[in-house]
Amino acid sequence: MSKNKKDEEPTEEEEAFPKVVDNAWSLKVPEFKKGDMKHPLAEETSFRIMYPKYREKYLKSCWPLMQKKMDELGINAELDLVGGTMTVTTTRKTWDPYAIIKARDIMQLLQRSVPFEHAIRVLDEGMTHEVIKISGIVRNKERFAKRRQRLVGSNGTVLKALELLTECYILIQGTTVAAIGPYNGVANVMDVVKKTMKNIHPVYLLKCLMIKRELAKNPQLSKEDWSRFLPKLTHRNVQSKKPKNLEKKKPYTPFPPEPTERKFDKSLSEGKYFVCEDQKGKGKKRKFDGKEKYEPGARRKEKRAKPFIPPEEPKYLGQHAKGSSEVDIASLKNKVKKAKKHHPTTNY
Repeated sequence: MSKNKKDEEPTEEEEAFPKVVDNAWSLKVPEFKKGDMKHPLAEETSFRIMYPKYREKYLKSCWPLMQKKMDELGINAELDLVGGTMTVTTTRKTWDPYAIIKARDIMQLLQRSVPFEHAIRVLDEGMTHEVIKISGIVRNKERFAKRRQRLVGSNGTVLKALELLTECYILIQGTTVAAIGPYNGVANVMDVVKKTMKNIHPVYLLKCLMIKRELAKNPQLSKEDWSRFLPKLTHRNVQSKKPKNLEKKKPYTPFPPEPTERKFDKSLSEGKYFVCEDQKGKGKKRKFDGKEKYEPGARRKEKRAKPFIPPEEPKYLGQHAKGSSEVDIASLKNKVKKAKKHHPTTNY
């Protein structure tokens, strides 16, 4: 008798990958081991990446470690110091077809100033990386620098808290942010970085991550909506101060403004164009009264004779110039009498 389908026991593949999945993150992907690929690769694959000049010294020191790690995977790694490039190539000994992609990712991270100890973590199972570009989000350079500094925080506190919550290594270098860690953690890092550059403070985003981590521990809330527990961020539209003296806009007219009047047209309209030249210069000439009429050359004679005219001598008015000129006789007699008393021998 044939067994029913319900009575059949599930195979190993069905146990590893069931048809209905509640939580995809809980599934364990079977590890790819050496010997699973029976035949060598049919074609050679290679990747070449250029590195900046300031990374040459560090790459030269850590490249023997890179070659040792790549030899275990059957990949050839070369460092060209003359051309300034790094190259990885598959060989017939390569037993993991996806290892060449991970080797390329390691070169990208080394190019972005990530230390070799952290970049090599990409080879581990369940680990990934992401290089997030933040240059095009904000146009103003000063605003970009301020928002990038928010990601770091004072003494790197914000960056350290984000690393602990997401279990990722994060490096901010120039206009990019490199993140290495588990898939879920790297996705959270991308979300925090992009929202921070869009003017949402990372403190609120870190608070949301902490609440989500606590809610994930409760199995009863696994199928419920968590939005009621998360803080609601309200965007404040802060308007800039308007100038006090605003120019009133003129009513719109489809016709262009009238051209400015020329001097020729203005003089024609005022009737000054046909005035004689003698009358035109009248306003510029000096106006004299009847008394000030001089003969031709009279002013020149006055100027020549001026240095020969003697100056007026000042008149001496004496001590009593300001007061009256009459002498007080009575006061003068009294002065004489007093003088005789003091000097009786004096004969007057």
